[in-house]
Amino acid sequence: MSEKPLPRLAITMGDPAGVGPELCLRLLAEPRVLARCVPVVFGDSDVMRRAADAGGLAFPRDVEIRSAAESPDGLRGIERPSVLDFHAVDAAAVMPGKVDAACGRAAFCYIEAAIRAALAGDVAAIVTAPIHKEALRAAGVPFPGHTEILADRTGTENFCMMLTSEKITVSLVTTHVGLRDVPGQLTAERIGRVVDLTAAAMQRIRRRRPRLIVCALNPHAGEGGLFGRREEEHFIEPAVRAAAERGIEIVGPLPPDTAFLPERLAWADAHVCMYHDQGLVPMKMLAFDEGVNVTLGLPIVRTSVDHGTAMDIAWKGIARVESLVQATLLAERLSRQEER
Repeated sequence: MSEKPLPRLAITMGDPAGVGPELCLRLLAEPRVLARCVPVVFGDSDVMRRAADAGGLAFPRDVEIRSAAESPDGLRGIERPSVLDFHAVDAAAVMPGKVDAACGRAAFCYIEAAIRAALAGDVAAIVTAPIHKEALRAAGVPFPGHTEILADRTGTENFCMMLTSEKITVSLVTTHVGLRDVPGQLTAERIGRVVDLTAAAMQRIRRRRPRLIVCALNPHAGEGGLFGRREEEHFIEPAVRAAAERGIEIVGPLPPDTAFLPERLAWADAHVCMYHDQGLVPMKMLAFDEGVNVTLGLPIVRTSVDHGTAMDIAWKGIARVESLVQATLLAERLSRQEER
């Protein structure tokens, strides 16, 4: 009986001027990845070659280059590490570390194509290298980031961002919005949806009933209305009570300054956070190189690095690939669970 073939995963190259091209180069030659899946980089091979030359990196010999324009249906035949070449940007004009609308358009092109491939079943999951939000905006892309693009293109209304590692996992009720706008976006229903998505995801990842901590919005969890506008009483506490009634093991809202103490990190499988930096500050402090971004609620599997484009070190050959490796390994694991 023949072994089941390794799953194909779409790896989007991210912003051409950032660290994405060199991270993809390293990933295509990473033994831990090649033992588990067939990575297919959705990007531009000429950009990757320029990044390799600039950073003193080798372009992997056994990688197949396929034209995205000439083989739109050719993904199913890919059985080894490959680059699906879009020629979406003039490689000679890309300036590493510089925000450019052309690079924003190219990054968006790779993402949209990968989503189509995942929805069609041509790839088992999507793993994304970092994009630059200013470049997206300069290109006229009406989305602030990957999460919103994925939700729109898959028609998903109930979704959230979760960042996970062995040390810490956080989910975000609100994501790419200004701090002043966070309270107006909080509802018990929205918090409850993030709690449910997080609990289900951690059940799959940990393979046991998870324990969740929910963070308060305000200092001291509001001090009974002394701080804030009683968001804890109006939205967060009702969401926590309702989740407990649904059988989720959950506590909160806890004051954010004590929610991540070592003993609470040891107890909890995940923290549900009200806004972006409430979760990402402790996440990046404890697990910057190992963290993986997962978009929950989608009809496809999508993971990502937990860092940005790192324009200051782009194309220097020094960017660490571990987050992209971990994102790829988790995507492969989750995609196999989806098949069952």
